[in-house]
This record gives sequence, C-alpha cells and structure tokens, in this order.
Amino acid sequence: MKIARVLALAVAFAALDGGEAAAAGVLLVGNKSAQSMFALDLGSGERVAEFATGTGPHEIDVSRDRRYAVVANYGAEQPGHTLSVFDWPARKLARTIDLGADTRPYGLRFLADGRRVLVTTEGSGSLLEVDVAAGRVTRRIAVGSGKPHMVAVASDGGTAYVTQVNGGVLSRIDLRAGVKSGELATGAGTEGVAITRDGREVWVTSREAGTVSVVDTATFRITATLPSAGFPIRVALTPDDRHVLVVNAKAATLSVFDRAARKQVASVDLHEPGATYRPSMLGETALPIGVRVDPDGRRAYVAISGGDRVAVIDVDGWKVRTHWTTGREPDALAIVEAGPRRD
Repeated sequence: MKIARVLALAVAFAALDGGEAAAAGVLLVGNKSAQSMFALDLGSGERVAEFATGTGPHEIDVSRDRRYAVVANYGAEQPGHTLSVFDWPARKLARTIDLGADTRPYGLRFLADGRRVLVTTEGSGSLLEVDVAAGRVTRRIAVGSGKPHMVAVASDGGTAYVTQVNGGVLSRIDLRAGVKSGELATGAGTEGVAITRDGREVWVTSREAGTVSVVDTATFRITATLPSAGFPIRVALTPDDRHVLVVNAKAATLSVFDRAARKQVASVDLHEPGATYRPSMLGETALPIGVRVDPDGRRAYVAISGGDRVAVIDVDGWKVRTHWTTGREPDALAIVEAGPRRD
C-alpha cells in the first residue's frame, strides 16, 4: 500500500510539472522515523509527492541545476551507509550509493558542478566526495574522530568547513589539495554551520555551550561569540546575508541575529499552542531542528521534529504564519526552486 501511494503521488507530481507545483517550487522534508521524503508545495504546503528513502534520512541537498536531490541515510540502531539519489526531473529514485565502511553519513553539500556532493561520515571520521551520477566515492578526506557532522562549502569551491560535535571544533578542509588544513575550537557540541555568500564568515553553533561563533575565514579566527540559549543546533543565512537564523532545540525558539551588528534582533517561539509533542532525547518538546530560507528571502521553514510539522515563518516581522503536516519526525529540509533549471 505504501509503495502504491508513493508511485501515485510521484505520478501526480509529474503531472503538475509546469503547473502549480512547478510555479511555487517545493520544500523537501526528510522524515527520520518514516524512512521517507515529502515534497510540499511552497505555495500551499500541500504534499504533492512522497518517496521512500533509507533508514534515518538526516540531511538533504539539491544540486544547483536541480538535476539531483540526495538524501543521507544515517541509520537508526544499526549504522546507515547509503545515499539515496533522486533524479529530480523524473521524480524517481535514480540509484542508491553504498558507502561501505564509511558509515553514519550526515551532512551534505553539492559542489558547483551539480554532479559531486560532499558527505560527512561520523563512522569513519571522513569527508567524502561522491560522484552521484556514477554512483561512487571519488575521494576520502580524513577529518578526525570528533564526530564530523555538518558541512558548508565556500562559493569558489576551494574550501569546506566541517563541524565536529564531540570534538567541539570546526575543521577547515582544502578541497583542492584534499586535506584538512586547520582546526579551530568553537565550543562544546559544535554542530550547525553556514557560510556567507562572499565567503568571508562562517557562523557556527555549539549546542552544549549555548553559543554561536563567528569565524573570519581569512584568518580562521573567531571574531565574535554570541549567546543563543537552549541547545543551538542549526544555522542558516537569509539570501542577502543580513540575518542569521539559529534553531534552539531545547528552548524551541529561533534566534534571529543581525549579521553586521553581531546582535540578536528577534526570537521566534516555535511552540504551537495546544500541540502535543512526543517524548524525545530532549523531553516532550517541539524539538525544532532543520531550517531553510526561501530563495526570495520572504519565508523561513523550521522542521518541528517532535510534532511532525513544519513551521512557516514570515521574515517580515518574524512571526509563525502557519504549520504544514509532515511524516514522522521531520528533520532535514531542502528547497527545489521554481523556474527554469540553471544547467
């Protein structure tokens, strides 16, 4: 029944290509406990497609040309070791890439060519370069045993930044040489990472420390450390780099920072009135995790993992506008833009 529904929804979504769904774009949502990925229409929040993934889909990224959407299958009790690669124009699973001994894949970021994706693997302490079209690992870079987690890539494609949760550090990776070129202590539980579009700053969250570090990429030094109470777990920038959004998982808030002024300018309460949340490792809470911002900068989306919802936030005024229904335990988010592909 589930397979039939997946196929039916995929066919329906393909039929909409060029119509409402294509006009609005879609939000991809990885449902960790449902082993699935939803596609929600960015205009209405309606689920227009559903796809089966591997166990524990943790992160999703989409190639710039929208040719591929890739899901990291982290696993559950048993370590995961695969990537699900979706041919997005065809709206179907193109291949599953087995990473072998490189287990617990987590952070994902496509390189500019739209064919290669960088993947952190906690099980092997590595950053992998994977050719998703060929379905094979093309390079493996040692990062360290501190549980490499999330990754950000400079726009010139020459440098990547990897957070290590257990090590409390940010690792700098020289992608041209294929080596780790630096390591910086940023705080206990370093996890979220985002880089400005000009490549001058990296913003890093440290969940146990309750802080956000601003790192100057030219010197690879911390230029500011800002408080963000309540387990800051993810970070994202608005398209104009004016604001930095930090998700605080325990507090169930979204901290909004003015990037230039280095100060918090808003806090969004992510508890939904009257909602009931499942118990989790952080208690019975909304447990917000993944965050993405519309390419036009008008709305932000936060995965409410404890409530099987996505909070839709108006950037103008920083208010929750509505909630969209997801599958069980949403976490990873990605956006497929509308309009012509950028091949």
